[in-house]
Amino acid sequence: MRAFREAVEAQDMDAVEALLAEDVVFTSPVVFKPYPGKAITAAILHGVARVFEDFHYVREIGDRDGTDHALLFAARVGDRELTGCDFIHVNEDGLIDELTVMVRPLSGAQALQAAMGAQFEQIAKEAEARSTVG
Repeated sequence: MRAFREAVEAQDMDAVEALLAEDVVFTSPVVFKPYPGKAITAAILHGVARVFEDFHYVREIGDRDGTDHALLFAARVGDRELTGCDFIHVNEDGLIDELTVMVRPLSGAQALQAAMGAQFEQIAKEAEARSTVG
């Protein structure tokens, strides 16, 4: 998913949001229950952009013309380094309808969970605003 990778690397979250299907499902690395819908997924991704430091993709796996992609990344949250993978599925329109994120090690996942927890009130407000606009 070249367009997603380029948008994330450019920190162009509006372009990232434009690649999301309305019925996208986001599966977090630190929360059991998936988040369905474009509004909440976009708000979470905006929150992640605020939390991750030194974020960069290190490898892309998958057929460029296929529907399933894996983007391996490295980042920091505070003083914790982590690596992870964005697993992406695109629908017949080329929009992301599934986004699952995995991270390691546990200390990095815990730092991410704490940082995102601190963002959650703002994320909820942003999701609400997006759902009333769209």
